[in-house]
Amino acid sequence: MKRRIALFGGSFDPIHRGHVDVARVAAQQLQAQKVIFIPAKCSPLKGALPRASDDDRLRMVELIVATDSAFAASDCELRRAVPSYTIDTVRQFQADYGPETSIHWLLGADSVDDLVYWYKIDELIDACNVSVMYRGGYETPTFDKYARIWGAKRVQKLRANVVETPSIDISSTQVRERLAEGQDVSDMLHPDVADYIRRHNLYRRG
Repeated sequence: MKRRIALFGGSFDPIHRGHVDVARVAAQQLQAQKVIFIPAKCSPLKGALPRASDDDRLRMVELIVATDSAFAASDCELRRAVPSYTIDTVRQFQADYGPETSIHWLLGADSVDDLVYWYKIDELIDACNVSVMYRGGYETPTFDKYARIWGAKRVQKLRANVVETPSIDISSTQVRERLAEGQDVSDMLHPDVADYIRRHNLYRRG
């Protein structure tokens, strides 16, 4: 059986308990030996820059991975010129880990409809295992409407890698809004991340 590595990309602005909890459950279901958090410089689809700096977001992710030996962090996308594409990141990890490692790319179900706009999405689905995480209690993604675009085999591969994760109602936007208002975020952030934000005066209004 191949070694399995799960790559989890995002702005992580900031990284919160929801990110950590779904990554841990996804890794268990996929039997992945490692989850690598990859802060993105700027999503080609979103366009807007993260609020916190690249260094701050990476440091907050590093604080999280220090708490779990199954977690790691990579700054590969932060060091790459924009726009940075997922297929390039996957190819890099395939080169680093070799053919005996199976690469899974973790993706939230709310991003499925954006997949048709992703750069070289056909190659990405072929190259790795795009593992869509959906919240328990919600409908399982089917991908049926994409069969004519990507082909039946790719849709079947996507279906085979769907992962059910806990329903955690936290977003980075909510965290930033609470912080801007001076509200308590202890239920949303790991204490080390909350302390880092406080010490560096991140996300404050004005």
